[in-house]
Amino acid sequence: MWYLNMNAVMAMTGMVLVLALTRRWAGNKRLLLLAFNLCFLLLFSKKLLAFYLAYTALNYLAFLFLSHTSRFRKGWFILLIAANVAAVCSLRLFGMEVFTHPLFDVVIVLGLIYNVLKVIDALYFAYFFGKDARAKVVDYFNYILFIPTFTSGPILKFRDFMADTKQPYRVDTAQTESSIKRIILGMFKKIVLVTWMTDVFNVMSGQELYTHQSLFLMVWFYALIYFDFSGYSDIAIGFGRLMGYNIPENFKKPFQSPTLTQYWRNWHATLGDWFRDHIFIFFSRQTPTKWTAAGLSILIMVLIGLWHGFSWLYLLWGVYHGVLIALENLLGKTTVNKKKVSRTYFYARCALTQLIVTVAVIVYSGKSETVLHIYRGLLNWPF
Repeated sequence: MWYLNMNAVMAMTGMVLVLALTRRWAGNKRLLLLAFNLCFLLLFSKKLLAFYLAYTALNYLAFLFLSHTSRFRKGWFILLIAANVAAVCSLRLFGMEVFTHPLFDVVIVLGLIYNVLKVIDALYFAYFFGKDARAKVVDYFNYILFIPTFTSGPILKFRDFMADTKQPYRVDTAQTESSIKRIILGMFKKIVLVTWMTDVFNVMSGQELYTHQSLFLMVWFYALIYFDFSGYSDIAIGFGRLMGYNIPENFKKPFQSPTLTQYWRNWHATLGDWFRDHIFIFFSRQTPTKWTAAGLSILIMVLIGLWHGFSWLYLLWGVYHGVLIALENLLGKTTVNKKKVSRTYFYARCALTQLIVTVAVIVYSGKSETVLHIYRGLLNWPF
């Protein structure tokens, strides 16, 4: 979201320059970054800043409490996670106008579905490491409020962010060059390609559709969201690394995924990793059986669907993907080793995976009328 606003882009560029000029100050990456994060949110929205100050402070206290308490640890762990999930769900319902209140402002839910995942990851760390789970208040606030990844990820792991925080600010010439190129590439995707592709999609989807047009729009929209989200990720990774933090990759050649299981390790990788790591850790400490893995796959994909939005379309999207991944687990077809199969077989499996994804990807358009209109068009033969 920030990256379509040139004032925001210039502010982050300025922050990178400040960090570079103060690189000899040992605390520059921590203290200056906190000041930048807070000032950025203040200028964007006072309500957003006030909400996140309270939200982050409360969760930092929860983190400290869970790190040090020895009684009913599992119960507190579950309760604190449930409280965060309930709070986010409630605020999303206000955003959807299911509930209304004069104090609610839709701006406070900005980035919340990403930041709650970071909060929960920190709670996991506190629960499993106890008193060894240490984080200074400055570092915890920077973790939650980190501007380059604030609105749409990639999702940062608590342990990795804290490890980066302990390192002095060092960004060499090669890193600077690659990060700037990454930002330029992301800007091209977001501003040029996505803008043009969105206009084409909106014009075509508003017309009467026939089978070939609906098929075209499904493929077109798939490419559109790839350029949109990978473009955002490119910019976030570029700015994050220029600020001294190793932001994880979000897209790892997803179009070369021969199974749906592998696809979700490569497409929006940090989201898939988060759900897989936290759900499997909680429900299956040991190597799961095929049936357990299948059941957890359905649960995870349903949760990912509902995480995107509270609608029956996202629920069906989650069930659709979950059932197919569950079948891969039951049939032992979760992976394909490229070195052990023929090129024809490997790329045929990749094509099949892309077909499976393309069938449902239109759900991401977020408009049920548009989605149903395109699906109905599939049945409208042009003769």
